[in-house]
Amino acid sequence: MMLRLEAMRAIYPLLAERVVVTNMGAAPAELFSLGHRPGFFYVEHSMGLASSVALGIALARPELTVVALDGDGSVLMNLGTFTTLARHRPPNLLHVVFDNEVLLSVGRSFTTATATGSDLAAIAAAAGVPRTGTYRTPESFAAACTAALTAAELAVLVAKVEPTGPASYLIDLHLLENRFQFERHLKGERR
Repeated sequence: MMLRLEAMRAIYPLLAERVVVTNMGAAPAELFSLGHRPGFFYVEHSMGLASSVALGIALARPELTVVALDGDGSVLMNLGTFTTLARHRPPNLLHVVFDNEVLLSVGRSFTTATATGSDLAAIAAAAGVPRTGTYRTPESFAAACTAALTAAELAVLVAKVEPTGPASYLIDLHLLENRFQFERHLKGERR
């Protein structure tokens, strides 16, 4: 398995001209550490809703490419997201799930998927998501993300990562400022 930061670093160049919505906890902190961009929206304090927010943006703004950066615990809190994504099939949405098999940000307890051996990519495929897969190296993960973005079809890609997180989960950007900055970005305003 790889570190989430390694996986994120491998796809970071792909995020330059994309709208990115993250879950809470480790993923936004590590993404922020790589360099914040106005098109990054950190959905703090809303576990399980990053994919829903990303879906709404993808449907409302089909000219944009939207990437949701999520975690396995968040996905399991909103497992219906896979059927909802499959129903709408936005071709401009890539849903990335960092699967570390624990609820890292809320106490490090194992997820229910760990106990049952559930395969999140297989669950997404069974729900009707057209492009899915599980990846264990930064290179294979980055290649799969590149292919998914090039194909312009809904994808759920799972990156198996170690259950480690950043030293701090704090982001040096106030939640309200992130919201307003992201809104200005979506409106095409430069500030």
